[in-house]
Amino acid sequence: MRWRVRRTPTANGGLLQQALSYALLHRAELLAQTRTHVELAFGALALAIVLAYPLGVWISGRRRISAAALGTASALRVVPSLGILALLLPVLGVGTPPSLVALVILALPPILVNVDAGYRGVEPAALDAAAAMGMTRWQLFLYVQTPLALPVFLTGVRGAVVEVVASATLAAFIGGGGLGETIITGMQVDNQAQLLVGGLLVALLALSAELLIVLIERSIPWRRMRHS
Repeated sequence: MRWRVRRTPTANGGLLQQALSYALLHRAELLAQTRTHVELAFGALALAIVLAYPLGVWISGRRRISAAALGTASALRVVPSLGILALLLPVLGVGTPPSLVALVILALPPILVNVDAGYRGVEPAALDAAAAMGMTRWQLFLYVQTPLALPVFLTGVRGAVVEVVASATLAAFIGGGGLGETIITGMQVDNQAQLLVGGLLVALLALSAELLIVLIERSIPWRRMRHS
């Protein structure tokens, strides 16, 4: 006599199937949320670079100012993302503006620290050799300091982009949109499949953004100058 063993789907298998079904059913909504999430995160990253890069270059040659600026940046890094949003609410209200400002504040410290470290870490011998060849101060900055500092700067950008993409989920708490809406709704209705979809999409965005920065760093010929 043959016994037939009935195979029941595991809990993980069932959850993954439910998550896939949810993603297919709500693909238009998820696509719109992903677009908002990307725009918010990369908009904040771009603004942070515009603010932090020139400031980092400027303080790199001023030790006292550098110490104060980096101390302030380090203090900002320990402030929780949700705490920054709460502080901005009375001033900027709800929606995209406070979310964008909060993400810029989160992205500034790692970029500022690495820009400062990159330019201060340039070998004096390299500067002396270039100056002896007749390079002007601007040429030294453009053709010597910047190529050598660029890899360190991109390391800071890589750290900032992961933090910003992850923290952008909190924008949904104040009406900023993004994939945080899916995650928050999933928590409210106790929908594990919805939580899984939202979490996976945020994780994929963070990993993709980090990979993009790595590919950019590796594609720049200047990177090899640092090791030559």
